[in-house]
Amino acid sequence: MPRPFAVRTDRLRPSAAGPSTVPARRARRGGRRPLLAAVALAASAALTASCSSPGASADAGASDEVKVALVTSVSGPLASYGEQYLQGFEAGLDHATGGTGEVDGVRITVLEDDDAGDPAKGVSLVKKRIGQGVPIIAGTVVSGVATQIAPVAAQNRTLYVSGPAATDALTGINDYTFRSGRQTYQDVVTAREILAAEEGAEGGKDVVVLAQDNAFGQANAAAVEEVLGGDGTTVTPVLAPPGATDLTPTARKVLAADPDMVFVAWAGDTAQSMWSTLEQQGVLEEATVVTGLDIRAGYPAFGAARDRITLLAHYVPGATNTPEAEAMRAYFAEKGWEEDLFSPDGFTAAQLVVRAVEAGGRDGDVEAMVEALEGFAFSGVKGPTRVRAEDHALLQPMFQAAFDGDLPSVTRTLEPGKVAP
Repeated sequence: MPRPFAVRTDRLRPSAAGPSTVPARRARRGGRRPLLAAVALAASAALTASCSSPGASADAGASDEVKVALVTSVSGPLASYGEQYLQGFEAGLDHATGGTGEVDGVRITVLEDDDAGDPAKGVSLVKKRIGQGVPIIAGTVVSGVATQIAPVAAQNRTLYVSGPAATDALTGINDYTFRSGRQTYQDVVTAREILAAEEGAEGGKDVVVLAQDNAFGQANAAAVEEVLGGDGTTVTPVLAPPGATDLTPTARKVLAADPDMVFVAWAGDTAQSMWSTLEQQGVLEEATVVTGLDIRAGYPAFGAARDRITLLAHYVPGATNTPEAEAMRAYFAEKGWEEDLFSPDGFTAAQLVVRAVEAGGRDGDVEAMVEALEGFAFSGVKGPTRVRAEDHALLQPMFQAAFDGDLPSVTRTLEPGKVAP
């Protein structure tokens, strides 16, 4: 059925930002996360700048509309994540605008672009949209894409609201980058709280982080080292090539480390092979295994391991009953969609975008948008949510879950302050 509000969605496949200055806001704060800021500046300097900043383009238009570019994976290895995000965004925009697609008479025009999980393509698309005068970029799924887009957004004074990309590097990277999902640190702190509640989870343990050798996996290894390392606990990363299909050598490396606990951070379509290999190699018998709940399509991938692992969860479908969760479910039911792990990220992104457009008005004043989002507290699909002003971390509830038959259910809710980065 057609959208019940005046939003045009332009889908583009493949396709490229300009000089700027760092606003005085950073000086007032005394800077944040110096190392990450330095990395961001270095990456920014390495990228070519070939067009003007938002507002300077005739294409930006003086009409009563603000354009939002959703750059995310519609194809590639994490396409399912991108689709969940887009569905959540559509539902969130409908809810946050009362079904009109407008804020104070300003129409929000959504432009969808497929980065296919490729950083180069993602940067090219973002540059193209910035060159067209689009003041808001949102949607990235892949951490490696998001960390390349963030410096471009800052360089061109463009608001960037990342999607499900979980890398901690985005938090505090610059004044213009926000996030609509959780970050790796929140996953790991949730794991720490879960383990602390289990018998024999005191310090002095050997922990192995099993992950893929990409930005997501490396971020998880670093976060586990920061959160669980120390007090006699050693953390050993075992990182598998992202495209590996035979994971037996990886499982044997895990066993060779003789771990007490294994923290598994895995994404993509090799999850089922990974879990079956861990079971075949006896890893599940030798250590406590903690991992994040996957998307619905990934539930069967746990196989026989589902009863022998401890689950932390960014979101569990059907687990919350906030007004936003109910609105999302009603919208999805009308569309014939199912809510999933990253549906709330899209819904939250739409809430942030509406807040930004409300503050920036038809002129697309990005500085006003940034100021309005910093410290913004609101009710989200998951519950009480707040953008931490000093570094733009998104404070939100996290969950512990267990399978009850074929479906997971929440066994414990951790409040935002308990799992704050």
